[in-house]
Amino acid sequence: MDVSAALDRSPSRTHPDSDAPSRRAHALAASVRGLQAGFVATLIMTAFRLPIVRSLPPSAHFWATYVAGGEAEDHTIPGLVLHLAYGTVSGAIFGGLFAAQDAEAAIEAEQRGLLWGGVYGLALSAFGTQIMLKDRLGIELDADELALFHAAHLVYGISLGAWVGSRTEGVEDPADYGYESS
Repeated sequence: MDVSAALDRSPSRTHPDSDAPSRRAHALAASVRGLQAGFVATLIMTAFRLPIVRSLPPSAHFWATYVAGGEAEDHTIPGLVLHLAYGTVSGAIFGGLFAAQDAEAAIEAEQRGLLWGGVYGLALSAFGTQIMLKDRLGIELDADELALFHAAHLVYGISLGAWVGSRTEGVEDPADYGYESS
């Protein structure tokens, strides 16, 4: 594709100013879907993480350090609620970003959701380990804990992206996908 063809396809040419309110409405609706997806993805991530890590999410340490004092183990419920809130809000942000992305039809929304959700989950994981844990809480995970931390966030991102991608575009009636009943 040459430069002039790319300019003809740019958002300013394909989405005139009169379309701006509908784009905002689309982004808002996608953020709401992302909020729902973030809630579900956080539950999935927590269900994946808790049996294998056997420790509280770092949000319990955050709660103990910045809100209530004491030990993280004293703040199990607030730590889990804060973790759910982080994940839910992060989902809303992802939903809005996903809606703002102009993509070619060559890759379906579900595929983009899985791809970008995984990337987003790993970006959140990197932010969590470097900024939140290391810089703010003074916690450095050993190699095994770090691998599981990243794996849990990858599970979060894939779950988030699958939810948002499957609800962003496409047909309203699943029968229109051409599935044959057996």
